[in-house]
Amino acid sequence: MESHDTSTVRARPEPLRAVPVRHPGRWVAVAVLAVLVAMFVHLLVTNDAFNWSFMVDKMFRPPIIEGLLRGTVLMTVSAMLIGVTLGVVVAVMRLSDNPILRGVAWLYTWFFRAVPRLVLLAVFGNIGILWSRIEFGVPFDTQLGQLFGIDNLQLRLFGFSSRDILTGFMAGLLGLALSEAAYMAEIVRAGIQSVDEGQTEAAQALGMSRGQLLRRVVLPQAMRVIIPPTGNETIAMLKDTSLLLYVPVSVELFFQLDAVGKRTFQIFPMYVAACLWYLFLTSILLVGQYFLERHFGKGYGPAGRARLRLRGMAAETGGGGNAGTVGQA
Repeated sequence: MESHDTSTVRARPEPLRAVPVRHPGRWVAVAVLAVLVAMFVHLLVTNDAFNWSFMVDKMFRPPIIEGLLRGTVLMTVSAMLIGVTLGVVVAVMRLSDNPILRGVAWLYTWFFRAVPRLVLLAVFGNIGILWSRIEFGVPFDTQLGQLFGIDNLQLRLFGFSSRDILTGFMAGLLGLALSEAAYMAEIVRAGIQSVDEGQTEAAQALGMSRGQLLRRVVLPQAMRVIIPPTGNETIAMLKDTSLLLYVPVSVELFFQLDAVGKRTFQIFPMYVAACLWYLFLTSILLVGQYFLERHFGKGYGPAGRARLRLRGMAAETGGGGNAGTVGQA
């Protein structure tokens, strides 16, 4: 019996031709954006209202630089330092077991978050109307003297004129800092509440006091949540210093630029100069915020957790040098 081996040869399939997906809408959007950018650049170059030579000449004059440093930058730093410090205190009060402290902290945040900053600055700028002098001593001394039949009883240690202390700069600083503290209190409170309760229980089991627990355990972990909104608040504070024009604070960037514009009848170029200065300062703050977020975000996210696991594995093997090598990887 004769057997025939029949082998079936399959033909190789033709290679697939990958056709890229067409995105005509993207090219239309690019064309529209290119036209808009070209129109904007043409406006900047050809429109005489910008008056670039005049703007560049005036925006670097000594009064403008003084207003930039002594007014805008100094006010931003001072208001944020006071606001952050007071905000931490108010946030701790909000989380306290004492109902009186909680109520006072809630009233503080309610009031200063409800009133616009421009209105606050106007109020603090005219607060000298309430008191011609600010004095320290026994409260209600005159009324107590009248109660006991003593006329003009004054039990006051020292005092000063309200005009001497409540200058435009101090009034603006109080208005901005007290307002900022209310917002920072809510940010810090959210950051504290984001820390796992097990961390607090473990610290209490080790015998830490409430102050040590807050400084060494809670706040360092809460910084990852606190830093991003605090950076946004700092940028907002930088821009809100322009509201000091209405206090008024003469040593301030926008006040000086506005004064130059009105004095020379070139208001629009000076407003554009203000935009350029605020863009420059905000860009610096954004860079600083990026590095702060990266520093306090170590150990979080997939890459951070992977590094922590590698460090733990290196520590378990007992290799100190290896641990350092893994930490650098």
